[in-house]
Amino acid sequence: MRWPGATAAASSRPTAIGSATTSSPTTCAHARGGGARPDARSVGSPIVRQRVPLLRDLPIEVAVLASIAFFVALGFGIVIPSIPIFADSFGVSALAASTVVSAFALMRFVSSPLAGAWTNRFGERGVLATGLGIVAVSSLFAGLSQSYVQLLVLRGIGGIGSAMFTVSAMALLLRVVSADLRGRAAAAWQGGFLIGGVSGPAIGGLVLAISIRAPFFFYAGTLAIATVVALVFLSPQRITAREESVEKSEAGDDVKVSGWTELKQALGTRAYRAALAVNLSSGLTAFGLRSALIPLFVVEALRQGPSLSGWAFLVAAVVQAILLLPAGRLTDLRGRRPAMIIGSVASVIGMAILVADDLATASTTLAVTVFFLSMAVLGVATAFLGSAPSAVVGDIMGGRQGGSVVAAYQMVSDFGAVVGPLIGGLLLDLYGFDWAFAFGAAISATALVFVLFMPETLRKPAQV
Repeated sequence: MRWPGATAAASSRPTAIGSATTSSPTTCAHARGGGARPDARSVGSPIVRQRVPLLRDLPIEVAVLASIAFFVALGFGIVIPSIPIFADSFGVSALAASTVVSAFALMRFVSSPLAGAWTNRFGERGVLATGLGIVAVSSLFAGLSQSYVQLLVLRGIGGIGSAMFTVSAMALLLRVVSADLRGRAAAAWQGGFLIGGVSGPAIGGLVLAISIRAPFFFYAGTLAIATVVALVFLSPQRITAREESVEKSEAGDDVKVSGWTELKQALGTRAYRAALAVNLSSGLTAFGLRSALIPLFVVEALRQGPSLSGWAFLVAAVVQAILLLPAGRLTDLRGRRPAMIIGSVASVIGMAILVADDLATASTTLAVTVFFLSMAVLGVATAFLGSAPSAVVGDIMGGRQGGSVVAAYQMVSDFGAVVGPLIGGLLLDLYGFDWAFAFGAAISATALVFVLFMPETLRKPAQV
């Protein structure tokens, strides 16, 4: 069987469903399946989507998923700073307190394969809503914890729900859009997380001032809202109609295969291996090294106050937000490979600038300026590497169920986020900041090599 994405799906002409045409989105969605007509006043209203540049011309489901991502990231941004503090209130060591954070990430990582299998078996919508519900309920009870062990176990359970939500939501996102819109759809999804992630910490201090347990209840509330949005606005009929149409357009009459077989076939393509390499690099550098080392670098190397790191992360987020739409459009118009090259090169340059900033003996003002420049460049990298690799995964899936393919893609990023701080901290202790940042540059450069040798999975970009 010919695996879609490398040849057949990549060269397929985009389907009318979800494409940038003047046809009514509802009419397109009802080309197959006869789903119920959505309310125009809903979260995914065509009027709303046309007014938001990131959502313009995209299917309703993308707007709904972006809204869900916002509520999830908003609550997570509020609760994450309070977790070590709450754990410490039980009189445990610093290591034990930080283990609560790691438990969530670890269970999310190890349960991703199961989440992929469940997505294939039960469907994206059901697994998505169930995952959100698990995180919501576990967070509610975590806020009521009477012991450290209770908190640890409940956060671990939340990690399982998080894996279910992330894998199923990404699989759904990539299945309901045609090839010519996948880059912009991934950018919209990323934008929801970005806005929520920036907003969460901004109000987290106010919530924490109420009570040390309040952030958990607030997080449970935002997750409950996300669950309701998923159940109300993700129409099963519409999803089925879109998925069938995209699958017929890209995969044709190829025989469906099991989850492990689909993953094995995907791993046989250079494009998928490049997407994995890039996502691993992003997990190591963006979610691992940067998050763990930048605050220390600001205080110990630049001799500045801790607040400077917050401003630096804000600069990176602003640059990323500005470039989300251009990155998504480039991914859809010019192809996945050029966007991934730009993002990977920017990642190498950004980490290299940090190395130079640490080694230089320039004035403090110049050092701080160079530091902000590096964070801006890394913001460019995050924007381009958030949409293009995901679009590659969608091309590889070719409109099929791809829970295992998406799960493996998500797992490498989670793995990088877990081991990145550990490797970075070890290199910092042994050799200093320059070696830690150089390691990040080397990882990004390795991912760039994979990208340079990958084939383009979007053979005929749509002219819009």
